[in-house]
Amino acid sequence: MTDLLIGEGTQVTLYFSLKLDDGEVVDSNMDSEAATFSVGDGNLLPGFERVLFGMGAGEKASFVIPPEDAFGQANPNNIQKIDRSLFTQEFELSEGLVISFADAAGAESPGVIVELKDDSVLVDFNHPLSGEKITFEVQIVSVSPAVTH
Repeated sequence: MTDLLIGEGTQVTLYFSLKLDDGEVVDSNMDSEAATFSVGDGNLLPGFERVLFGMGAGEKASFVIPPEDAFGQANPNNIQKIDRSLFTQEFELSEGLVISFADAAGAESPGVIVELKDDSVLVDFNHPLSGEKITFEVQIVSVSPAVTH
């Protein structure tokens, strides 16, 4: 029997690290518990999943994931000007503050305050890592058939 390789219908346990171009680690489980996911379950972005296909248990690799396959390019339409009066006086606003807003469907959408003016607040709803090239380092612990229910 040959070792199972990562692909559709597999469950993967791995250690990973996400780094920016400057080497800053933005997410990692290298010093904690390995993560387990099933290919296609949405726990890993497709651009990160695809590069793992064909890898097997015990393998290590480093991939550079371009923005369009990672967290997307920043979209200027995702920067919104919101009337300052919509925020209560008690609410202390500051640049860089992340606030959770309800979108039209009622789902929560985080936004980062990028500019404060007397009458308006500029909020960036782009993913904080949009536009970033991500170095994705992985160490595959195990690959098994996905558990289906």
